[in-house]
Amino acid sequence: MLSAIAMVCGIYICSICLKQMNLQNKSKFLLFEDFKRPCYDTVIDRSQIPYLHYPKPKTFNRSECAGNPVRLFAIVSMQRSGSGWFETLLNSHVNVSSNGEIFGPKFRRNNVSAVIQTLDRVYNLDWFTSSSKNECSAAIGFKWMLNQGLMQYPEEITQYFNDRGVNVIFLLRRNVLRRLVSMLANAFDKDAKLLNGVHVSHVHSHEEANLLSKYKPVLNITSLKSDLRGMESTAVKALEYFNSTRHIVIYYEDLMKNPSLNLIEVEDFLKLPRLNLTSQQVKIHKGPLSEHIKNWEEVNKTLTGTTYEKFLQADY
Repeated sequence: MLSAIAMVCGIYICSICLKQMNLQNKSKFLLFEDFKRPCYDTVIDRSQIPYLHYPKPKTFNRSECAGNPVRLFAIVSMQRSGSGWFETLLNSHVNVSSNGEIFGPKFRRNNVSAVIQTLDRVYNLDWFTSSSKNECSAAIGFKWMLNQGLMQYPEEITQYFNDRGVNVIFLLRRNVLRRLVSMLANAFDKDAKLLNGVHVSHVHSHEEANLLSKYKPVLNITSLKSDLRGMESTAVKALEYFNSTRHIVIYYEDLMKNPSLNLIEVEDFLKLPRLNLTSQQVKIHKGPLSEHIKNWEEVNKTLTGTTYEKFLQADY
């Protein structure tokens, strides 16, 4: 009888010891995991944690900046909406790397897999351009035009943006008439190569701007209203497609009128230190539209009395 009781007690004591050992091992494991996990600053809003990333590039070592969080962003825009100028402003921030139109080449957007692979390279800091501030970048991104695959895979891209915590900056242009004039002038420059095919809405000197602004395109009166309506429809559709992402909408006209205020809004959106952002670029088409359209009288007559009449006299 005594031996049976001793055996039961021995088994009980052994089980208690084993549980304690397991708890100690588990505790050590948790401590190790906590050590590997990034240490978030206590002043950071906990809701922002999904948007903080700690990339591990394959092409270089972030060294002392490995513990610095990186925010991901994409500038979503349309050609001739000031995105080039906006990006130079953003890149003047010491903590920002914006890598241009990475989806210009078609092979990078042939299918969803190609798109995702390209996004992964950029957001892992393995994409190198003259704007890259790789080791200590606090925000990394690029420009994505709506006609460069973005509207082709909206569901997959929305899911990627939401899963990865990508901040979307919509840069749109209200005055679609001025955008159309800029598009036609740019198409002419591409063929005439006045400045070796410069494809920007802003250039680096007043002389270059004056040279490019001398060309006055002829607008197709027959399709004018439908062309303008199509531009507006595309922008509205993009906002609907990516409405569930964390995003901000900036309009080119507002940026032109008050750049400081709008850039502060962008800096705050990306949780960046507020700095004075600058650009050396100069706007090409300034002044009234009547000076930039060859068949101005026809255009004025066609749009007067329509919803686009307000764009006839508006600047920017």
